Amino acid sequence: MKELDDLAIRVEGLSFGFRGRVALRDLSFSVRRQTIHGFVGPNGAGKTTTLRILATVLRSARGVVEVLGMGARARWRRIRRCIGYLPDHFGMYEQLTVREYLDFFAAAYGLAEAARMKAIREVLALIDMAERREDPIHSLSRGMRQRISLGRVLVHDPQLLLLDEPASGLDPRARSELMDVLRELRRLGKTILISSHILGDVAELCDDVTIIDCGATRFSGRMAALLDGQGDQDIYLVELAAPNADVEGGLRELPWVRGVELHEGGTHYKIACRRAAEHGNRILEAVLRLGGRIVGFGLDRRHIDDAFLELTGPGVR
Repeated sequence: MKELDDLAIRVEGLSFGFRGRVALRDLSFSVRRQTIHGFVGPNGAGKTTTLRILATVLRSARGVVEVLGMGARARWRRIRRCIGYLPDHFGMYEQLTVREYLDFFAAAYGLAEAARMKAIREVLALIDMAERREDPIHSLSRGMRQRISLGRVLVHDPQLLLLDEPASGLDPRARSELMDVLRELRRLGKTILISSHILGDVAELCDDVTIIDCGATRFSGRMAALLDGQGDQDIYLVELAAPNADVEGGLRELPWVRGVELHEGGTHYKIACRRAAEHGNRILEAVLRLGGRIVGFGLDRRHIDDAFLELTGPGVR
């Protein structure tokens, strides 16, 4: 089926527990090929456990786990050669130079010397570290080390990257540089699953997102769908040039409008309505008919923080 061929990852009904604790509860989501997919959840939600199962470090107990079309239980050796896995906490051989460090891992993947040299040149250019190739790792900043660690998982040219909190502890400039590298990798045809607590970066960077809590899926789909709202409701924002007493009452009378909020001196409206493609135009027509002079209009693209808080936490089960 073409739908399955388009997936780099397919997880259905995944459950996993250890030491008497359930870490994942019937978890399901999928990752489209050649996209950046955000994997978001509170501490202890099960993100790292899921990434370890996808990387074949842990064996799943129950459910379907397919990576690049291969079953994770049966084809784990083949999967490991096709993915790059960057865990949240990683050790580095600090006495080695950048070049020696990358060469070590390229050799571990069985690359011949000529292929290793070529791969290292390309990776250093991609992560913008070519000028530091002979520097010892202990002399590098955290941001540079993070880029070198990303380079380590790229030397064997994997199709899929599993990145667990790759921007953790980075300053804003280093984080921005890392995001640029990930965008370039997507352009080059890589698929990236990225776990992150930095929700603004996820909203800006990712094509799709999965939100989990207590080991279960709370949302999985396109980022635009998450930010535009959920369920059968849309929120429109209308800004008027001047207050108009007739607009609020007129909007409330529309049968498909569920609520109207007035803000900022009577010129900014937040209008909740039943989801339908034509309702945006109908709102514009109604405001103009009621005498309002519109200077701003659009869908309320909610901040990902709001969506995250709505979908997770003690009140959501």
